[in-house]
Amino acid sequence: MNDDNFRKKLKVLIASPLEDEQVARIRAVAPDRVNVVHLPHLLPPTRYTADHTGVAGFERAPDDERTWREQLAEADILWDFPADLADGTPGLAVASKVKWIQATSSGIGQKVEKLGLQGTDILLTTARGVHATPLSEFVFHSLISHWKRIAHVQAEQARHHWERFCGEELAGKTLAIIGVGGVGRRIIKIGRAFDMRLVALARPGSNHMAETLGVDRLFARDELHQMLGEADALVLIMPLVPETHHMIDRAAIAAMKPGMVLVNIARGAVIDEQAMIDALKSGGISFAALDVFTTEPLPESSPLWDLPNVLVSPHSASTATSENAKIADIFCHNLECFIDDRFDDMKNMHNHVLAY
Repeated sequence: MNDDNFRKKLKVLIASPLEDEQVARIRAVAPDRVNVVHLPHLLPPTRYTADHTGVAGFERAPDDERTWREQLAEADILWDFPADLADGTPGLAVASKVKWIQATSSGIGQKVEKLGLQGTDILLTTARGVHATPLSEFVFHSLISHWKRIAHVQAEQARHHWERFCGEELAGKTLAIIGVGGVGRRIIKIGRAFDMRLVALARPGSNHMAETLGVDRLFARDELHQMLGEADALVLIMPLVPETHHMIDRAAIAAMKPGMVLVNIARGAVIDEQAMIDALKSGGISFAALDVFTTEPLPESSPLWDLPNVLVSPHSASTATSENAKIADIFCHNLECFIDDRFDDMKNMHNHVLAY
């Protein structure tokens, strides 16, 4: 194949750190029709497996920065949203030919809004479903750790002190879920295995029934406070959209069953953080496992760091060593569809109207 034909191939640019093994899988999809460009030296070093951001403060040499701009300008397809350039210009602003972006996260509504992509012709696909297993494991790790009093056990072990105690069981407790997408449904499935009572909040306009979701009761949006009053634990996993911003406000927290356990794996802004802190201090919320916060990284001055009934997770509950392989599965499928113009068969299309 001559150089002219090579240049006519669709160009896929790997815009965030990715393991060579996954790049090779993407290259194998359609080598005669797609040119996959992976330039690891132009991307920041990673801090952990499946790190899509890389080390803070990464800077390219001037020549490398020019090369990266050129690569962005020539790309038809992007693996992930490119980071801002050295002068502060959004990387996507340089990528004027891009027709499709495969995101590496599920909730990209805020990113789409920030980049002004609503209403554009750029196709956006997400990593929806990839994080269901690690997130649901985090939820039940948190519930079990709290109700089985693992912190107490570890403290007693450190003291070399033997004294029997009584914990609680998950069976029979009511677990409320707000956000019944892929992650929420996996949480429902696991909760059922623990013999919990499962309830959920219906999304406005949804035609789901309790039976189809596998829950004991599906509450309407205006029944939120009633649901909170019945639940022993609440899991937040809804997208952050205008309708869910501070959905769990001070009034909702006041309506909670005393001593509720809270797990937030959605976004920090779905809850009034100060109202939550007040409830944690008073015991209205007995324990909170938090993977997301209003401001990230969590400021050093936040009282959440030192509250004994709070688990602070640095937005890492969804991250597992298998993450990029699962996203690559989605991307490879979508790449085959894209090059064959089978856009309706692409997975995880982002809905610009719903913002998720």
